Amino acid sequence: MKIPLNSFLLLMAGAAHALSVAWPFAFGLPQGQAVWWLQLASLVLLYAQLERAASWQAAARSGWLFGLASLSATFWWLYISMHTYGGLSAVLSMLAVIVLAAALALVYAAASAIFFSLKPTGSGTSALLFAASWTLAELARGSWLTGFPWGAAGYAHIDGWLAGYAPWIGVYGIGAVAAWIAASLWRFIRCGHAQRLGLAFVFALPSLVAMNQGAAVATGPLLEVTLLQGNISQDEKFQPGTGVLDSLAWYGGQLRAATTALVVAPETAIPVLPQQLSEGYWEHLQSTFTTAGAKPRAALIGIPLGSMSDGYTNSVLGLEPGQVAPYQYDKQHLVPFGEFTPGLFKWFTRMMNIPLGDFNRGALVQPAFEWQGQRLAPNVCYEDLFGEELGARFADPATAPTIFVNVSNLGWFGDSVAIDQHLGIARMRSLEFDRPTLRATNTGATVIIDHRGVVTHSLPRLKRGALVGQVQGMGLDAATGWAITPYAAWVSRFGLWPLWSLALAVLALAYAQRRRSNR
Repeated sequence: MKIPLNSFLLLMAGAAHALSVAWPFAFGLPQGQAVWWLQLASLVLLYAQLERAASWQAAARSGWLFGLASLSATFWWLYISMHTYGGLSAVLSMLAVIVLAAALALVYAAASAIFFSLKPTGSGTSALLFAASWTLAELARGSWLTGFPWGAAGYAHIDGWLAGYAPWIGVYGIGAVAAWIAASLWRFIRCGHAQRLGLAFVFALPSLVAMNQGAAVATGPLLEVTLLQGNISQDEKFQPGTGVLDSLAWYGGQLRAATTALVVAPETAIPVLPQQLSEGYWEHLQSTFTTAGAKPRAALIGIPLGSMSDGYTNSVLGLEPGQVAPYQYDKQHLVPFGEFTPGLFKWFTRMMNIPLGDFNRGALVQPAFEWQGQRLAPNVCYEDLFGEELGARFADPATAPTIFVNVSNLGWFGDSVAIDQHLGIARMRSLEFDRPTLRATNTGATVIIDHRGVVTHSLPRLKRGALVGQVQGMGLDAATGWAITPYAAWVSRFGLWPLWSLALAVLALAYAQRRRSNR
């Protein structure tokens, strides 16, 4: 079957967009690196095709093809969880990934059709309209059916010139700026001097004014931490006679042996309910941290909680000396088909041999774990994709987190680019909120990220080990009180509605202009 040249270019541009978020190959560029210029190039090609489209239907098709290729190449690793670990046939697993990508790509089809229908002829505002349409598609994908914003455009710029915008407008704002730049680059020869100067200014602004230099300052002493990575094989992790025993033995031993002020074990490091543990296991582990000693220690441990009558939660328990009851954080943003199953899709999950269930949700804002002058804010696995939800914890600067703690298990996806993509996501959260992040994972990437989004300590992926390092919490400013970034200030109060509103306002103005010109 011969693919038309335009369709081929759109598919290649979409695939390039996925590669730009985290380069998956071991040649050409460092593996796992974000490639900002490739993301811009892919959007330039999309914009060029939309400019040349003959109708809104053709524009919609272009946007859909781009989105299909981009999303399929972004989260192809879902195939591994369904086929390798879920036992679903290769054909059905591949089809499921393509169907998911095709459905989510509809938002890019709609955005492209809207752009074509409203775009002014020969006007510099065309680039602004493209940026608004693209941003609405990204926002819709991040919220539709609980949201799946994995691979959002802004993550490609974590090490690029636009990274300085993160503390001001967040990952979606960076994506909007990138879309405007891409359209402006295509129109560079034809656009006016003002737009060319604007393009240079947008590129240079973060470097000129050091926009990524946040207002927060170091708070409390350096915190010594140990982050555990058990590398428990996913096909054995929940097997009672093998993986469960391995997890309990290794994590239990490492938790008790750690000598740093804080030790963190990843998501479901303890893979069974506390009441299912052998007699004395939990009591012994708990007493290790709750009993005051010469060198006080604390722990954050991923563990499922609950009962059949009350329901279950994917949780993090915190242990520290002198506490009456353990600190508890319950995962709030659950994974569709992983932690809850939409009613119409029960048949699909029954086809897989994955221990799925419907978990209870935790509250959007939960107290931080306070330890040695730091407020440690846990989140579980892909919760850190939703920066607007983490931002809700900054509504009261006096109780805002000083350190993020992400516990994850990406063992479902093998040795894939998912590990690199998730690391980029965590780094973006640190940039947006001017807070360091501790990541303890089952298979990687187990790292310490400073408040500038820089990885300072790391473990090799897919290797068992304990990462020992130091982290500096950020927050208290002696002159102004608890400091937060501009992004944290507005997203904690309004969520992403300011971006929705601005993008919709641009579309409304374009619609009004179109009506005037048609009279």
